Amino acid sequence: MTGTGTEQVLLTVEGITKAYPGVVANSNVSFRIMEGEVHALLGENGAGKSTLVKMIYGLVKPDTGRMTLRGQAYTPAEPRAARASGVAMVFQHFSLFEALNVAENVALGMENPPPQGELSARIRQVSEEYGLPLDPSRLVGDLSAGERQRVEIIRCLLQEPKLLIMDEPTSVLTPQEVDILFTTLRQLSAEGRAILYISHKLEEIRTLCDEATILRRGKVVATCTPREKSARELAELMVGETLTPPARTGKAPGPVALDVTGLSVNSPNPFGTSLKNVHLTVQRGEILGIAGVAGNGQDELLLALSGELKSDSDAVKIDGRGVGHLGPNARRAAGLVAAPEERLGHAAAPDMSLTENALLSGAIRKGLVKHGMIDWVRTKTFAEGIVKAFDVRTPGVGTAARALSGGNLQKFVIGRELSQDPAVIVVNQPTWGVDASAAAAIRQALIDRAAAGAAVIVISQDLDELLEIADRFCALNGGRLSAPRPVQGLTVDEIGLMMGGSHGMEVAHAHA
Repeated sequence: MTGTGTEQVLLTVEGITKAYPGVVANSNVSFRIMEGEVHALLGENGAGKSTLVKMIYGLVKPDTGRMTLRGQAYTPAEPRAARASGVAMVFQHFSLFEALNVAENVALGMENPPPQGELSARIRQVSEEYGLPLDPSRLVGDLSAGERQRVEIIRCLLQEPKLLIMDEPTSVLTPQEVDILFTTLRQLSAEGRAILYISHKLEEIRTLCDEATILRRGKVVATCTPREKSARELAELMVGETLTPPARTGKAPGPVALDVTGLSVNSPNPFGTSLKNVHLTVQRGEILGIAGVAGNGQDELLLALSGELKSDSDAVKIDGRGVGHLGPNARRAAGLVAAPEERLGHAAAPDMSLTENALLSGAIRKGLVKHGMIDWVRTKTFAEGIVKAFDVRTPGVGTAARALSGGNLQKFVIGRELSQDPAVIVVNQPTWGVDASAAAAIRQALIDRAAAGAAVIVISQDLDELLEIADRFCALNGGRLSAPRPVQGLTVDEIGLMMGGSHGMEVAHAHA
């Protein structure tokens, strides 16, 4: 804690319980947050973290229990009431309009915004004061992911909150941007503001947070001082079992399975990033890690490899066959599977059941449709196999995708693709928002598929993840791909600079 040493209790949560049909999200949860404290809320996917912070922020009403804020009863009926009481929240997924500028987006989040000129001046003042400089006149669509997060934070700080809730705030930041954010959060703490911090990045928790409350299956199972624990100890408290790091086989890579030459495609998003002359090869048995700050062409690269964006036939080859002109189904038939970053709406249809979602991408490679008729028995068996193999926490495969927690849906999506015996696997952000146990399982599954002879591309903003599982590494910046380098010997700082485009971004014009 970096406050004055005379901190008082800011928020108390006592005996909070919230149940939904078939599941108890929170059971008799109690903890407290002091003024000026950075308090971590930890737990695996489905542990109840999201439900708990939604109750604190007024999005959900608890069934039983009570909360107090500075000693007074605190029962926010809606987020507006929470904000009026001094509680603000920065969500994991930004709620910004790309076609509006910074000041206009900030105004949309205010009850009674001042005139634009006055608001712009206030944004400049507060953003400079907290080391997060922003130009109020810039279009949000032109901002980097880190700058967009600044908009969300400044929008909260203009409300002068007593408690700031942050959900996975570093998932889209470079290491250098994380350092800037932590400096800001420490400044807020020194002013006596409390921060409730949710993250699966346990080394960050150890670096930043003063105290931690750990949830498991809706209940508080431990409280601790994070810096007194190792990251593995924290993870094991979260999951209640011993964790083992992913194991590599050490087998030599085989022949080239994916060959990309001079791939250039325009982004379908007016605020997206077009790909510019991308070259890469991936051998069977190899994992190629691709890093990059959000918005530098990751989505476009997955679309171009999966067939959702087409190119010249020979720009993308699978086992020597040009497939750049083919769509997703034809590329699946050729052996390429893909899992995009956006879980709901892209990787999975929200209102369809898990069985139906298994059919959507598994129909071709798993033979789930014959003579135009869906084999529902076989499809259900496929879905049940995914749920079992990847420990997807769900009442059953008839459950709608939107009913799953983000981490459990991610396990299902990744499992669906890896269960199709692919020759080439392309995944974007495979463990984003996923707890330590599930992340370890997903990484091991990717390693296992590579060991079985698949060529694997992992696009990720989690640098520790790439250093742990990848054989070679390259970075996307502005739609250009750097020359690949062996992971061995690379440091996180070097990778962060490559992601920022200021070091090592020479484009490979020949096959690596």
